[in-house]
Amino acid sequence: MIGVDIEDISRFEDKPQEFYHRLFTDNEINYCKSYKNPAPHFAARFCAKEAVYKALSSININISSYKKIEILKKESGALEVSLPDNILKKVHVSISHEKDKAIAFALVEN
Repeated sequence: MIGVDIEDISRFEDKPQEFYHRLFTDNEINYCKSYKNPAPHFAARFCAKEAVYKALSSININISSYKKIEILKKESGALEVSLPDNILKKVHVSISHEKDKAIAFALVEN
């Protein structure tokens, strides 16, 4: 199954800390804030979470919170999706951002 999401980067600019903590894990927040302009990175990770959520929902797997979908970057630069232990699916994501938009695709293996 696949999922896709696209977002305006401006939605993730100058938000209160509570906004980020409601959607992102501490690891994701630290990663995004390590950049001079964190908004594109927050937007891309949100897109990835939404794409994963859509792909899983299409096979009747529902996740109660975006924080339970963690998008991590490996040392190699590849992305890794961390899900709750009870979800035994392999998920691949690809993200990108350019100018004012961020986009992500997710693929869930059966």
